Amino acid sequence: MNSQFGLANVWNQGDIVTRAVAFLLLAMSVASWLVIIIKTLDLIKYKKIAKTVEDFWHGEDFTAGLARLGADPASPFRQLALEGREATLHHHNTKAQLHNTLDMSDWVTRTLRNAIDEFTAKLQSGLAILASVGSTAPFVGLFGTVWGIYHALLSIGTAGQATIDQVAGPVGESLIMTALGLAVAIPAVLGYNALVRGNKGVLQKLNRFAHDLHAYFVTGARVGSSGSVNVVPMKKA
Repeated sequence: MNSQFGLANVWNQGDIVTRAVAFLLLAMSVASWLVIIIKTLDLIKYKKIAKTVEDFWHGEDFTAGLARLGADPASPFRQLALEGREATLHHHNTKAQLHNTLDMSDWVTRTLRNAIDEFTAKLQSGLAILASVGSTAPFVGLFGTVWGIYHALLSIGTAGQATIDQVAGPVGESLIMTALGLAVAIPAVLGYNALVRGNKGVLQKLNRFAHDLHAYFVTGARVGSSGSVNVVPMKKA
């Protein structure tokens, strides 16, 4: 391949703006891939933990069920069960005067809802980076292309010649910036959509578990479930 064309020539012939755009696209690409990899590994871990949720209800008691959820402190299901138990104990140990003003169901609902909200924020952290990269990277690349074409045309005008071989090379190299912008944006968009779908599945299981925990702590029994029943996420207290 002729060394006068390609990415190396774009870098060598580019000014500080062209190189800054290239650095920015590289940083955006690295950031998006880091988020995709880290959040995918987390999602795989949470889905694996979610498979043990049903084992919780086959335990002899709450402590045994908690052990079936594993000892990982990062498990949202284990944390949810602990938060619910603490809320129940707190309600039972409240002074008589304050106890009379509290509703057991509302108190447990509020506690579980807060725990779910905290995990949701943790689960969605980093997705804003993917959304930003996916929406802005094409325009960053386009800016680099426009800037490159502008300087290429200035150079051609200064030379006083405008043959097709002199125009095609610089303009074609400038269009590489648009291609780079798309190469950065497309994985970010696909990764964002995949992570959102995966997060939604984990949160649905977490809400279903919270619904059952709420019934257990308030009534002492888990709500009977069947394949035709859709568990509605707990409303915010």
